[in-house]
Amino acid sequence: MTDIQTSSETAPDTIDDPVASPAHSGSLSRRMILIATVWISLLLLGGGIALDRTLRSIITNNFDEQLEYVQTAMVASAEIGPDGEVFFNRPLGDQRFLEPNSGFYWQISGEGHDDFPSRSLWDRALEVPDNHQDAEPHIYDSNQFGDEQLRVIERAVYLPGSETRWWVIVAQDRGGLDKQLAQTRSTLTKSFALLALGLIVLAALQTLYGLWPLRRVRQAIVQMRTGRKNRVTETLPLEVMPMVDELNALLAHNEKQAEEARRHAGNLAHALKTPLTVVMNAATAKADDLSDTVIREAAVMRRQVDHHLARARAVGRRGQALSVASVWESVEAVERAVTQLYPHVRFDLDGSKKARVAAERQDLDEMLGNLIENAAKYGGGSVFVTIDTGRQAGVEEPKMVEVWVEDDGMGIPEEERQRIFDRGARLDTGKPGTGLGLAIVRDVAEIYDGNVSLDESEDLGGLLVRLQLPRVPDEIEV
Repeated sequence: MTDIQTSSETAPDTIDDPVASPAHSGSLSRRMILIATVWISLLLLGGGIALDRTLRSIITNNFDEQLEYVQTAMVASAEIGPDGEVFFNRPLGDQRFLEPNSGFYWQISGEGHDDFPSRSLWDRALEVPDNHQDAEPHIYDSNQFGDEQLRVIERAVYLPGSETRWWVIVAQDRGGLDKQLAQTRSTLTKSFALLALGLIVLAALQTLYGLWPLRRVRQAIVQMRTGRKNRVTETLPLEVMPMVDELNALLAHNEKQAEEARRHAGNLAHALKTPLTVVMNAATAKADDLSDTVIREAAVMRRQVDHHLARARAVGRRGQALSVASVWESVEAVERAVTQLYPHVRFDLDGSKKARVAAERQDLDEMLGNLIENAAKYGGGSVFVTIDTGRQAGVEEPKMVEVWVEDDGMGIPEEERQRIFDRGARLDTGKPGTGLGLAIVRDVAEIYDGNVSLDESEDLGGLLVRLQLPRVPDEIEV
């Protein structure tokens, strides 16, 4: 009892889902959103840095231009008095120069002269450079006042009536500049963060909305699997419709193959029913010729099985990817095999060596083998095979490759040419055979959307068999 309970408990874990799901490579939506997030972040980061530097440069330049404006006004107003000291012929208009420690200062200094400072400096003085001379305005940051960070502009000038080099210095507390720069950066950061969030949300919504038709396709497939539908009939976007059309075409193809398989099974069952009935009746009656009856009916059943197996193989291979076979190579291979069986027969081969057909090589060999062997068996000793007669006749880009198989035999009367394609039909019962050769050729050719027809050979006087199969264009590589 313990063993049975253990088995019953563990069994569902192994057979819970008979259809194993293949491993996936991750969410397509997540992948698209991640790519959009990374790309948006990189673009906004680069744009934000560039914009931040541009705004910082603009604000700083504007601040420096104000200092330079004051410096220019000082140079324009400065004169040398009778005592050789500098003075202003008109006062500067900014009230902050009169307020002690206001954060806005100026100073004029000359070697050997007392400094001429603004009242706002009170008991302090601006540093005067002694290691260089700036004929043009020189702007820099300075911490000479300790906690008060200064933005300084200085310039060396020579005033009229004086040979002294005077330093004209203007300084301003850069706290207001730093605060303005910080506010600008904060505004940029918040704006770009909000913009990034909005763009990412937009990308997510766009991805989810754009991929929503795929969910509808999945739901339609579920309905088909449960038997509620047999096709995807929903109205879908233009980009998805080619996939849906291919899916519907695949379903139609599979249904056609299933229907052909059911029909072949039914035909085979019907074909085997009569021989089996004959064998059963003979065995029940204990007939004296039971062994002969079994052998004869077994041969009939074998022919039917061979015929339906050939069709089943061709139908199965037709569902594979693009099949391409070289007609010339197939004819040469068949000719070598048939020559071993009929060494007295002369074979002639002509036509295009590049012709290719959309068929499996094995099926092409089987069709050509039946036709060429019949020509060798029932002909008078000569077989002529011509490949791609459509192109030889001057047809531009024909859709079919046409193969002619001619012999010099008695031929087939016109009224018998249609009947000869029936299963087991034979006009010459004196030679061995199953009577299924032409029937197999016709069935396999039709599976590949081709056809076969009979006529009279003008050159040899016997039978002419025309086999047509879909052409594969030369530019398609396999």
